[in-house]
Order: sequence, then structure tokens, then C-alpha cells
Amino acid sequence: MSSKDEIRARHRIRRAALLPAALEEAGAGIARNGLEWARRISSGQPRTFAAYLGVGAEPPTLPLLRALENAGHKVLLPVCGPSITLSWVYWTPATEFVRSAYAPIQEPLGDRHGAEVFGDVAGIFIPATALDGSGNRIGQGGGYYDKFLANLAARGLRLPVAAVVYQSEILPPGQIPAESFDQRVPAALTPEGLATLM
Repeated sequence: MSSKDEIRARHRIRRAALLPAALEEAGAGIARNGLEWARRISSGQPRTFAAYLGVGAEPPTLPLLRALENAGHKVLLPVCGPSITLSWVYWTPATEFVRSAYAPIQEPLGDRHGAEVFGDVAGIFIPATALDGSGNRIGQGGGYYDKFLANLAARGLRLPVAAVVYQSEILPPGQIPAESFDQRVPAALTPEGLATLM
């Protein structure tokens, strides 16, 4: 079995080779399929969803953010903090972004909120570089989302979660090494659709 670092490196190389047209097409598919998932788990009612802004060759999520907002949903985006913590800012199309001080991402400017706002959240879109059919996930290596999801579970909040990846990044069950602190992910959102993993 390959290590997490080896799997992550392979997928980053593949992502870096994607052309702008492929990224644009992927973004449209992610928006379409993500909005359908949001509609299902919110029963068609306006709700709040936590998501993130894909950067570089990551699966593009800005079209998804816009689609959610256009459908009447509120959108929360993460801000990385010290001690592997996440806070959250409500996003609108007018939101400005700055480079994170802690991670290679763009973060929204605005009032920051803690996990307490997740009592009103219907679902969470999270980043990944690969998933397997058992629900094991490889992120960027920082551990932010594993810690955050564990904290939500400790609060009794087990919300629907979908990790956003390209279709080729869904591996067969048991292909990703799992550690005790890893949080399994039940679904993968790709440009082609939504895949149930566990």
C-alpha cells in the first residue's frame, strides 16, 4: 500500500497537468452535482452549507459557492488558525480574500465564527486529494478537517459531509492508510456526480 504522501504527490502531479478548459468544465459539474446534493439534504429549503474555495488545480468550487448562494443558501468558508483550528466566515459574492497565514489557501475576510454556528448547517463540502471506497481521505496534510469534524462529533453534530475530488481520485476500498485521528468521509462529490463511500 502506498503512503499518504506518495498518493498525495501522485494526484497533485495529475492535477497540475489539467488545462484551463478542463478546470472550467469540472467547476460546472461540481456546481451542478453539489447543488443537487444540497437540495436533497435540505429538502429544497434555504439552509447553510460549509464549503471552501478551491485554489490552483484543486477541483474548482467557486461555481458551487455561487450556485448555493443563488439558490438562497448561506455559505460558510474556513479560516485556518493556530493549533490546527478552523473558524468560519459567511461568504457572499462581494467577499474579499487574503492568503492564509497558516495554509496554502485563500481565506475570506469578515466576522469569524466558531463551531457553534454549525447547529444551523445542513451539510459540509470539504477538500481532499484522494478518497477510497472505505471513506478514508487524504487532505493537504494539515489535519484541520480531521480535527474539526472530530470536534463537531464531540458536540453531537454528525452532519452530512462530501469531499470534493476528481473522479480518478476515488480509489478502491482500503487503498488509503487510516490513522486513529482520521475522520472517514461518507460521500465524494466529483464533476461527474456524487459517490457514496460508506
